[in-house]
Amino acid sequence: MYTPKFTSPPVLTVSQIDNYIRSVVQSDPRLMNVIVTGEITDMKSPFSGAKHNYFMLKDSGAVISAAMFIGDARRVVFRPENGLKVICRGRIDFYPPSGRLQLIIEDMQPDGIGALSLAFEQMKKRLEAEGLFKKEHKKPIPKFPRTVGVITSPTGAAVRDIIHNLYKRFPCVDMILYPTLVQGDAAPAQLVRAVQELDASGLCDTIIIGRGGGSIEELWAFNDEKLARAVYNCNTPIISAVGHEIDHTICDFVADAAASTPTAAAVLAVPDRADLKANYNALHKSMNSAVNKLHDRQAKHLTEIRRMMDALSPQKSFDRYDGKLRLLEHRMQNAVDKKLSKGEHAVKSAAVKLESLNPIAVLAHGYSIVESDGKLIKSKEQIGKGDKLTLTFSDGKTTAVATGE
Repeated sequence: MYTPKFTSPPVLTVSQIDNYIRSVVQSDPRLMNVIVTGEITDMKSPFSGAKHNYFMLKDSGAVISAAMFIGDARRVVFRPENGLKVICRGRIDFYPPSGRLQLIIEDMQPDGIGALSLAFEQMKKRLEAEGLFKKEHKKPIPKFPRTVGVITSPTGAAVRDIIHNLYKRFPCVDMILYPTLVQGDAAPAQLVRAVQELDASGLCDTIIIGRGGGSIEELWAFNDEKLARAVYNCNTPIISAVGHEIDHTICDFVADAAASTPTAAAVLAVPDRADLKANYNALHKSMNSAVNKLHDRQAKHLTEIRRMMDALSPQKSFDRYDGKLRLLEHRMQNAVDKKLSKGEHAVKSAAVKLESLNPIAVLAHGYSIVESDGKLIKSKEQIGKGDKLTLTFSDGKTTAVATGE
């Protein structure tokens, strides 16, 4: 009877086994370029393009370790995080030090939504939570700017539209053009520098930043987080004018005002001289009407005050009492004249009577008054022979001596 002879297997080290497995894995072309979908889990720290990133991918029945190194991680525009379902392209490798298979990811996209769209929504949500979009942080746009700064491409249609509308609406405004790239990898840094330098110069009352429309990839420079923070920290009011009506960027949400187009930004930045003229004319008409109404009202009020003053005027009382005084004076004068006339008549009457009784007047008829020693001689019996007599006539006196009968 034949009995087979068995030989014992060789004794291998762990390193030999792991190196063999790695050689098998690396020699299989099917594992050198694989596309794997799964949900990110066990990511210990936030995903970053500045470091190696390690996490796990899982589905309902299995899990695999995954790694994405710095060079590849820098190209990811969205932010991978736990719970996010992704589609990854890479290769399978075996890492002997840990003794496990790894998916080395070279490219990653979100499953079911574009990477840029997801990155946009993630950044919007994060900056909104920080308060960068709040209305209370937004500065008012000056109504009458002296100088408007414009950050855009010097060769695009946007700058022509802005310049045309600025000077058409408000010819006295000055404009400073800061030319930059508006798309591509170098554009965000140039846009950030433009915002910071124009703001620091203090030359502008308002800044317009923007470009014409395009795809999400072409507008992506205006979704840059550093640009968003530069716009938020800018002391000069900023109007964002990126794309057309349907386009929205992070810059629009952070800016003090967002215009649907570059033309609309110029409309926001300066007033329209035609509107100013119409408003001035309407204001002038309104002011004239108000002044005329006020004048009429004040004139009427003044007339009423004058009427009241006339009614209460001391002059009227003075005139009234003056009239009474003059009447009394006239009456008194009449009474005095009458009294004087009556008195004069009485005096004349008395004078006539007195005159009639005046001895002198009697003497004028040929009579005389005889006195002796100052005594009136009324009878011849009072005269003796030789008495010295004083004879008074109407025209004077003389003396005589009595001689007898």
